[in-house]
Amino acid sequence: MNINEFYEDLNKINITLSNKQKELLNIYYEFLIEYNTHTNLTSITNKEEVYYKHFYDSILLSNVYDLNTCNTLLDIGTGAGFPGVILKILYPNIKLTLLDSNNKKTTFLKELIKKLQLDNIEIINERAEEFIKNRREYYDIVTARAVKNLPILIELSIPFVKINGYFIAMKSNYLEELNNSLNGIKLLGAEYEKTYEFNLPKNYGIRNLIKIKKVNITNIKYPRSYSKIINKPL
Repeated sequence: MNINEFYEDLNKINITLSNKQKELLNIYYEFLIEYNTHTNLTSITNKEEVYYKHFYDSILLSNVYDLNTCNTLLDIGTGAGFPGVILKILYPNIKLTLLDSNNKKTTFLKELIKKLQLDNIEIINERAEEFIKNRREYYDIVTARAVKNLPILIELSIPFVKINGYFIAMKSNYLEELNNSLNGIKLLGAEYEKTYEFNLPKNYGIRNLIKIKKVNITNIKYPRSYSKIINKPL
């Protein structure tokens, strides 16, 4: 892999990494691959693909919201830490919550954060519909990358967002899912603002970032139980 080419591609989206940030991404990559030999975290292990399909892809969120102004960010279904940990490396001002119901993944994240020596990060091993009891209308930004269909995801995510904050869903395909979510978005006290489309370099695919603004308090009855959300999305 030509690592300088990766840095140049970031420059094209107005991201310039410090030497420390470059070092942290390398530590992240090496630990991810090492840990992946015994715990399934990602099917993508080639260095170039990890850097573009995971790292670059995660960084795209910074092109639709000024993360220098973000105080609190929740990454739902974070898995191996994408996009949350990558965004924290670039924007240390963020107070980050990583949420995942998979214990093996949150165990990895705890070890990763120690290696990266990052602070102001909490790792929560819980389901979103349970964790909401502690953090309703709390976060400036809530995001989820390649997690669930949008009609399901909005009910799990929007209640966490404070008024005037944003839920930003990261998707490869989105049109049908968005059309099926518009009514639910309104019911949850939010409004669809815009979808930003990006082409990943080297023909690694398309990423769509769906930006949804919280405009009113979400009714306390949402989110419903997960079985109800699945069986009858809003």
